[in-house]
Amino acid sequence: MQTENGNKKETRLFRVSEENFDAVLDEAAEIIRKGGTVAFPTETVYGLGADGLNPDAVLKIFKAKERPPGNPLSLLVHSREDLKKVAKNIPEKAVRLMDAFWPGPLTIVLEKNDAVPKITSGDLLSIGLRMPDHRIPLELVKRSGTPLAAPSANLSGKPSPSLAIHVLADLTGRVDAVIDGGGTAIGLESTVIDMTVEPPVVLRLGAVGVDELEKVIGKVRATYAGAETAAGEAMPEKQAGQKYSHYTPDAKVVLVEGDKEKIPEKIGILLDDYLSKGQKVGLLLSNETAGFFTAEGLSADECFLLGSRKEPEEAAKRLFEGLRALDSKELDIILADGSFSLSGLGAALLNRLREAASVHHII
Repeated sequence: MQTENGNKKETRLFRVSEENFDAVLDEAAEIIRKGGTVAFPTETVYGLGADGLNPDAVLKIFKAKERPPGNPLSLLVHSREDLKKVAKNIPEKAVRLMDAFWPGPLTIVLEKNDAVPKITSGDLLSIGLRMPDHRIPLELVKRSGTPLAAPSANLSGKPSPSLAIHVLADLTGRVDAVIDGGGTAIGLESTVIDMTVEPPVVLRLGAVGVDELEKVIGKVRATYAGAETAAGEAMPEKQAGQKYSHYTPDAKVVLVEGDKEKIPEKIGILLDDYLSKGQKVGLLLSNETAGFFTAEGLSADECFLLGSRKEPEEAAKRLFEGLRALDSKELDIILADGSFSLSGLGAALLNRLREAASVHHII
């Protein structure tokens, strides 16, 4: 599938429907079996898949994403039987998590077996595993006959894709095919929990919250940005192993969080300051904060509304779309509103905003 210059691929676009579902999935599975790369939707974000047990195929993921070497990937599986191909010494607590949350947005890190190549695991002794709650990746894994290495289908460090157009913007000419299955239901990556240590450690927060995990397996620790220790103190935002930036648009993201009543005024002050310096500024806001700007007659170069503070699930679904939409306007600054409720997906939403931001204002 290489073009004549040997540098770029011809990226095929499959728009899937009930009528062509079997034909599309069979063709995509054939690409995977031949060592190719296919991007596809999951319930979390779009993933870029390849045969996770084929080192040459996995290398294509790293090249397509410009992903730093040594950065471990996770594997998508179709069933519990697939675990036997890649994992060993599975603890009873991990089985309880699978019973509670699979298929779904939870990646469980387990001890890997010798079938998993070093390039897939980042030369670690463990591997992340997830059974997605989406028909397309489940069928693709099943028809390909192998677990799929499947990080988010974006250029490394950029906001994850929640729509096929985001994938095409980043990876056209870099991957063999993209399956357009519409928007993703959640819009944020899965929760990741490391079950090779005790107590287990939450490495990334997603739709499965810490409270939900603890109801199933008891006490866990958390090391993601903004997590709190048992003493209630914020943990450092960069932990060991978090070498690489994530969710970072080209524009500088400035996050304002803290007192919800004071956030709109602070964003307004920052907006005036940046505009007075001749910088092009966009706003990423809740509906409530946007209402303040309308009332005060303030305006920015661009504005993207994520939704109500009280509906963090909807805001989370729109977050990466909003970052990408604003970034396409060639802005200097994106002022981001951190006033969303921390219930449900709110904590994960704020985590991603903290990861994206290079400047924080806490008021």
